[in-house]
Amino acid sequence: METLKTTALTDIHRSMGAKMVPFAGYEMPVQYAGLLHEHHAVRNAVGLFDVSHMGEFTVEGPGALDFLQYVTSNDVSKLVPGKVQYSCLPNSDGGIVDDLLVYCRGEQKYLLVVNASNIDKDWAWLQQWVPQFDVRMENQSEQWSLLALQGPHAAALLQPFTSTDLGGLAYYSFAEGELMGFPGAILSATGYTGAGGFELYLPNDAAETVWKTLLDAGAVPAGLGARDTLRLEMGYCLYGNDIDDTTNALEAGLGWITKFSKDFIQKPHLENVKANGVERKLVGFVLTDRGVARHGYPIVDESGTAVGVVTSGSPSPTLGQSIGLGYVPVSSSTPGSKIFVEVRNQPLAAEVVSLPFLKKA
Repeated sequence: METLKTTALTDIHRSMGAKMVPFAGYEMPVQYAGLLHEHHAVRNAVGLFDVSHMGEFTVEGPGALDFLQYVTSNDVSKLVPGKVQYSCLPNSDGGIVDDLLVYCRGEQKYLLVVNASNIDKDWAWLQQWVPQFDVRMENQSEQWSLLALQGPHAAALLQPFTSTDLGGLAYYSFAEGELMGFPGAILSATGYTGAGGFELYLPNDAAETVWKTLLDAGAVPAGLGARDTLRLEMGYCLYGNDIDDTTNALEAGLGWITKFSKDFIQKPHLENVKANGVERKLVGFVLTDRGVARHGYPIVDESGTAVGVVTSGSPSPTLGQSIGLGYVPVSSSTPGSKIFVEVRNQPLAAEVVSLPFLKKA
């Protein structure tokens, strides 16, 4: 039996009565008071997630920029200190090793934040390119705790506990400083919910104090269940579901983080895909028949022939509809197109819609 890893807050989650589940090799809370309560708390007020299972790699040295330009799809040269970039790691076949965040902490100094399930895979993949550049990498995943304070009230709740001017942090910006007296924190105006807020990178010994203080101030503890429904409403990809080693960034709708103005792994392959057009696209859809689409369910045409697959699906707590993501032929990818999702051998009607499902006001 696999021995699950824990975070600095695992014992606290248990003591709070959280439902714990295995996730990416960790024991993680999937919910506390209930998914709907936690989802609505984040959308309407403020929720707090423990996402310390995520991985953190430092990249430093004179060749750091050239290295990251080559191994990531986005244009890292556009970053300045204090800015963050969403990107992905193309593999040798034009698929995706992982999606990640790139933090520019200074000249020749970067932080990569990768998915928990891919920490070992990403590290091994990147190490094969390191010898070609004057760069040093360190896997600091075990040294960091990561809390996500998300929701429209996040800044107001967090501001009394830090000297950093949170109002001055634009989206995808960050500051390094103190939080509740703990030095060395990274306060990042990023998140995976579309509700606004901050991701807080902390030394492990600060996690318990920060967690308890934010809950005492009014944040609602939220688990991975709400995190998934929140990200799905925004149409955000989940690695292992919507993107993986067999999908390319262009068919996944990630052409905006694929910059052909620079050289990177498998650039010629992806240029060819761009020139010839993709054969399938990742789309959002809403079920118009009653039912719920789930990961792995077939997408079929009117004759019942399989044409694609659902990659993510769930009832939307905010919209009150059953929504999903899936790959379909380009001919069925235009908003308004009619498709069918096979649920327990029954084809349920669905309509392709533009993303995100939840439109910002």
